[in-house]
Amino acid sequence: MPSQFYHLAAFLISAAVVLLTTPIVKKIGLKSGYFDPPGGRKVHQRPMVRLGGVSIFLGTLIALLCVWWAGGFGTLPPDKEYEIWGVTLGGVAFFLIGLADDLLNLSPFLRLLLQVIAASLAWQAGVQIEFLSIPLIGLVSLPVWISLPVTVIWLVGMTNAINWIDGLDGLAAGVSGIAAVVMLIVCLFMNQPAAALIVAALAGAAFGFLRYNFNPAQIFMGDGGAYFMGFTLAGVGVVGLVKSVTTVAVLLPMLILAVPLLDMSAVILDRLRHGKSPFIADKRHLHHRLLKAGLSHRLTVLFIYALTLWVGTLALAFSGIPSGLAYAIAATLLLSYAGWCVRKQARQQ
Repeated sequence: MPSQFYHLAAFLISAAVVLLTTPIVKKIGLKSGYFDPPGGRKVHQRPMVRLGGVSIFLGTLIALLCVWWAGGFGTLPPDKEYEIWGVTLGGVAFFLIGLADDLLNLSPFLRLLLQVIAASLAWQAGVQIEFLSIPLIGLVSLPVWISLPVTVIWLVGMTNAINWIDGLDGLAAGVSGIAAVVMLIVCLFMNQPAAALIVAALAGAAFGFLRYNFNPAQIFMGDGGAYFMGFTLAGVGVVGLVKSVTTVAVLLPMLILAVPLLDMSAVILDRLRHGKSPFIADKRHLHHRLLKAGLSHRLTVLFIYALTLWVGTLALAFSGIPSGLAYAIAATLLLSYAGWCVRKQARQQ
């Protein structure tokens, strides 16, 4: 059976499970009182259930179990099997950390500590950044004592970057879904079908969830969903892309995930510059600034989608995929049109 069948099956099964389970999760959340009230930094006007991550997690996990049962993962060498298990179980751990925060409102320090522990265990399982690309030098092999902190910073940082952009209806789900599809294509091109299966299932879950999460949202993914998607994207970026010993491959995950990564970095630097704690939430994110400039909720989200798609197609071009340059040019034109729409609406305010 063609391997592409398994990737399509993972996408469709995951999307179907999310579409079926999200209304059930919403009903349970409303009855149990686990919802997010309006006010403060929130832009929604009514109480919203924050447990949508449960359906995203279930969709991804059930899809991967079905594909595994059908033999879609094939026979992996031991080192690659450990890496896939590291990403999968690490995703479970990060989901549970986020879910615990959604239900119990954990302190920032405890959340960070648990994330570092989970990321360290994933590193032990084989989710390891073993190379860095240094300008004017090239690829540099990392000793263990550097590989561990670099990997943990990447996994924890990217997890929180996805969580931080989850401030508008459909934003984190759409950005994650687009990034997952790009990773799927690149992983297949680099002959990493097992890693591609994980992001295929994640993409299906993300786009299925948009049915209920795009503006006006009916449910939020919460920290459970954002942590799970952020870690899974970061983990697949390591085992599916960075493991290829080329300068381009090492840089691809950062390029694919550039939008949430740069947004988080800019916010942290801006907070520090103004003498604020980098961990105290405020309205310095890109989506907040676009809203303040006069953009509508939907146009803000769609513009950030266009940015994510653009950097994703740049990754396709740099990876050497056939027609990758054509996709990048088309996405550049799309982004230019989106920018024109943004400027037009901003001038009308």
